[in-house]
Amino acid sequence: MMKRREFMRLGLAGLSLPGMLRLRAEAKEKAKGRAVILVWLRGGCSHLDTFDPKPNASSEYRSPYKPISTNVPGLQLTELLPRHAKIADKFTLLRSMVHTGGGHPAGSLQMLTGDTDAADKRKPIHPDWMSLANYLKRSPNRALPNYIGVNPVTRYDSFTITGQGHLGSGYGPFSVSGDPNAPNFEVPNIGLKPATVDRLRSRLSLKDQLDRLDRAADHTGSMDAFDTYESQAMQLLTSASARRAFDLSRESDRTRDRYGRNRWGQQLLLARRLVESGVEIITSELSGPLCGRVSNWDDHAVNHHIFDALKFRMPTYDQAVTALVEDIHERGLDKQVLVCVSGEFGRTPRISRVASSGGGVASGAKGTVQPGRDHWPRAFTNLWAGGGIETGGIIGSSDKRGEDSITRRTGARDFMATLYHHLGIDAANGFMKDFQGNPVPIMPAPGKPVPELMGKA
Repeated sequence: MMKRREFMRLGLAGLSLPGMLRLRAEAKEKAKGRAVILVWLRGGCSHLDTFDPKPNASSEYRSPYKPISTNVPGLQLTELLPRHAKIADKFTLLRSMVHTGGGHPAGSLQMLTGDTDAADKRKPIHPDWMSLANYLKRSPNRALPNYIGVNPVTRYDSFTITGQGHLGSGYGPFSVSGDPNAPNFEVPNIGLKPATVDRLRSRLSLKDQLDRLDRAADHTGSMDAFDTYESQAMQLLTSASARRAFDLSRESDRTRDRYGRNRWGQQLLLARRLVESGVEIITSELSGPLCGRVSNWDDHAVNHHIFDALKFRMPTYDQAVTALVEDIHERGLDKQVLVCVSGEFGRTPRISRVASSGGGVASGAKGTVQPGRDHWPRAFTNLWAGGGIETGGIIGSSDKRGEDSITRRTGARDFMATLYHHLGIDAANGFMKDFQGNPVPIMPAPGKPVPELMGKA
């Protein structure tokens, strides 16, 4: 007879047992070796100044940056992206993303958890797609965690924008913080020396600690999380291959230079090393000082002179992202690894002009009136590469000012469904159980994978 504790762990911590086993088996069989790298632009990148130029719009809307041709006939970007222009045949732009979340938390929750609410929340009520994919695709024998955040996507200011919800905390990202470009960068407690491992095993008995835990905590999923943490911790502590995967010094100077000797470049190089080592879910947020004064892409005029901010950050972005896309192709990973670059929304087509709240990189002194663009979820662009998808194209379009998606409108649930599909997860038909044991769908609202982004891997 199944004990109550075992039933609670299997029933309430996630999927019902039959459904869980079926979905996990299908996910592993359909997507052997597949991986996703999500490059996240926290704050929202202006689509008009980068991927969706509108040179014929009036001056209140038009970017000062000129459109340039790419190696794909008919596809133009702005002059801020010369490296992207040279490899446009290796990615596809989805120019018709749209949702209803006008605030940073709401926009992020819609894109990352499928929440349909337009209101901001302090924390998510649904698991994010990364944690849920990690839950479905977990394996106790991995040398590395299957979900790693290299400068992870976790928060927007005081708001939490990702989380594991009723899955339990053991399915969140293994977080890699710090600057991978720093000469003293290392990920602690990875691949200890054999003698240290022997001492560790002789002195610690994690199973004994587990048995002493309060069994009453089971209904929160903490026991399941502890099992996951235990397995993950021991694998990391004892695995030499894990240490090698995180060791950027094993890359040639030429490769490191190609990505850029800066935080963003080395973050994405590390992401590539990790997918080559078998990690299937990676997020990497491009934020911090390389963005400008407020360390993100939130280019209100009070924060940044938007055009100075873009001019400051885009060369670094342009180099890092194109190096990742080219490297994946050159290493034969372009069927296996799907790269997606996105933020939570775009920026207002109409340019605003208000006073800066403070001086610094890409911002005039306090009180200086400068241009900016505000939040805009009604039309924005994200970039897709690898994954066996059709590349060198454009999906959808926005109107002549970039204000509204007018063809192939694509929602946040479609965005998530596309990522799930690549990982072999049938999000449309899968169900989980919540804390009360009630069945809930994997996705809070229906979504369909974008056909051109479904891949032929």
